[in-house]
Amino acid sequence: MIEHFELGDHIVMKKPHACGANEWIVTRTGADIKLRCSRCDRLVMLDRGDFLRSARKNLTQKKEENHVGEDR
Repeated sequence: MIEHFELGDHIVMKKPHACGANEWIVTRTGADIKLRCSRCDRLVMLDRGDFLRSARKNLTQKKEENHVGEDR
């Protein structure tokens, strides 16, 4: 389960999409979360509860943490 996400974040979901990818890009937030498949560009909308249960990792957040540590 992830704690924080924003527009443009790359999210790994529990189950893969039919095309085989399990990485999604957040394109809308609110009561519903709109996701775009990183491989086939299919759009899917999930309500926030379903999204939070299915999301496993925020890949964008990990990349930003690595860049912050390099500045020191």
